[in-house]
Amino acid sequence: MFDSPPESQRILVVDDNTYTLRIVKHALEMAGYEVTTAISGEDALKMIHRYGMPHLALVDLHMPMMSGFEFCREVREFSDMPIIMLTAVNTEETIIEGLEKYAEDYIVKPFNSEELAARVGRVLRRMSDYNYTLESTTRIDERLQVNFPNREAIVDGEIVSLTPTESKLLYILVRNAGRIVTTDFLLNRIWPMQDAQEDRLHVHIHRLRRKIETDHNEPTYIIAERGTGYRFNVKPK
Repeated sequence: MFDSPPESQRILVVDDNTYTLRIVKHALEMAGYEVTTAISGEDALKMIHRYGMPHLALVDLHMPMMSGFEFCREVREFSDMPIIMLTAVNTEETIIEGLEKYAEDYIVKPFNSEELAARVGRVLRRMSDYNYTLESTTRIDERLQVNFPNREAIVDGEIVSLTPTESKLLYILVRNAGRIVTTDFLLNRIWPMQDAQEDRLHVHIHRLRRKIETDHNEPTYIIAERGTGYRFNVKPK
């Protein structure tokens, strides 16, 4: 069997088949997760904008209007939310595309409920076992809030736009607030298909600090841990 998840880990299941939604929801709730469901990619994005980011999403591939891959591309514009593809499509090229570009795992229907829950737990543990469920607007402290779906930071009451890279970078750091995130982890998550170097990461860290820090030369939020990585120094309220 698998270990029980930490309290309040939230899973979003996206599938246009209501029977599949019921089965997956039941399996994950029995494993101790909090589960919400959406019948389309558009519906899922609306839920994220309204309620905030889940810890992980299970996503079907073939859905009307917005495919699973299209949903994943939208989410990657503002976050690094872990995704597992859960679909009947089992062609080799599709599985490879899903794993290389979007997903931490790829599960082919029909599935075993206990194996599904175990794979969800394994992905969450591999993703540093994120502590925080991020709301639609996450309050860091009295001067900084972040709305990841809108790619915005609110700094001293002023809205500051974030690029997709800045938003993903900040997302990872905030979700791991208080813990060191290694440089290698950041490079692999932000540029998974590229051979990115540390200098590229440093440039985006510098730009992000200029947007959210009171003094980017003396940062209080994003702290460099020499030779290791970075740590977000303030835990969300």
